[in-house]
Amino acid sequence: MAEKQNSKLKRIIAVLGPGLITGAADDDPSGIVTYTQAGAQFGLGQLWTILFTLPFLIALQEICGRIGIVTRKGLSAIMKENYSKKLLYAIVFLLLVANTINLGTDLGAIASVSRLFIKAPFAVFAVSFFVIILLLEIFLPYRKYAKILKWLTVTLLAYFVTGFIVVGNWPAIMKATFVPNLQFNFQFFFLVLGVIGTTISPYLFFWQTSEEVEEEDSYFAKEHRLPKVSKKMIANMRLDTFLGMIFSNIASWFMVITGSEVLHANGILQITNAAQAASALQPLVRSFPHSGTIASALFAIGIIGTGLLAIPIFAASSSYAIAEIAGWKEGLNKKFRQARGFYGVIIFGTLVGLLLNFFGVNPMRALVYTAVINGIISVPMIAVILLISNNKKIMGQYTSGFWSNLLAVIALLGMAAGALSFFAYAIK
Repeated sequence: MAEKQNSKLKRIIAVLGPGLITGAADDDPSGIVTYTQAGAQFGLGQLWTILFTLPFLIALQEICGRIGIVTRKGLSAIMKENYSKKLLYAIVFLLLVANTINLGTDLGAIASVSRLFIKAPFAVFAVSFFVIILLLEIFLPYRKYAKILKWLTVTLLAYFVTGFIVVGNWPAIMKATFVPNLQFNFQFFFLVLGVIGTTISPYLFFWQTSEEVEEEDSYFAKEHRLPKVSKKMIANMRLDTFLGMIFSNIASWFMVITGSEVLHANGILQITNAAQAASALQPLVRSFPHSGTIASALFAIGIIGTGLLAIPIFAASSSYAIAEIAGWKEGLNKKFRQARGFYGVIIFGTLVGLLLNFFGVNPMRALVYTAVINGIISVPMIAVILLISNNKKIMGQYTSGFWSNLLAVIALLGMAAGALSFFAYAIK
């Protein structure tokens, strides 16, 4: 029995890859602050959105992973070969806009939280992290980089522990999780769209598709042959995706709870600076001397860890899209001299994101606005993913089944309705 359990555990650990990394990247600085803001502003009123988005997130990322495994191509390359150039350019343009804004706000966030400890100018931290991220992404071999990305996900565990410490009324938590609560005003729909947008984000679609291709390339480099597409390979990808998305949404759930139980309960309804966001973790270390400093350190480690995880993903997913359109060699498993165009786009995109931080926008508020932009831009991208995954010419026998299509269509309609509601209340 023990050997059988060990075998299952080893299999789970072995298949963890793009799905886990994608799931952890979903809880980037924008996600952390948006979920915490939802709890701070509306208490437990938006906790149901975490459970609501989970099946759709799993379905969409499974579709993207399957597309990558079956076609061995990224989404841009598939669109280039099978659909109109207008559609291709429109989707990639939206991706670049979303990714650049995401990248810039996350870079600003990790620079901002660093100033909680060292009172150096914001620009010094922003430029320093810009350089560190580029050096790691360009010069560290992909397989080593992927291993580092896996371990950075541990920084999210502080929210799990804090959640258990601060919750006094678990029946209320469960009710808020399973029973939707709606408030018909602009601020509520604005933040609902932000929560959904930071959970189901455009870059995740492109990243997971391309990373499944990277995994196959890494296998080829090791075994000197491409893996055969099989039901087992698809099953492993599904397990990886399922576990990654479950981990991501449980962390998100605890972030909303800590925001509600720590900030909302104490009258803090708006997060305007890093210190306020960090205070959500203070109950975890309340019995320690200098608990505020320790809480700030935990928050900073979480923001910096997930930022270092997510920023390269934003840059790389944009670069995959451009390289596939241009026909350049691509991939994080290639050296700089082998894929200059691919890495050039990464450098340029990260630089533009850096420059966005010098227009006087509050980094904490910018993270929430970024999540809302993601929610709007995801709508047309989900439509394209549905087209691709149901095209037998592209997918062969691995087209989407009934449940995948049903969940993806509901996600499309739900996010479209959310975006329209947002605009309707914005115009009033």
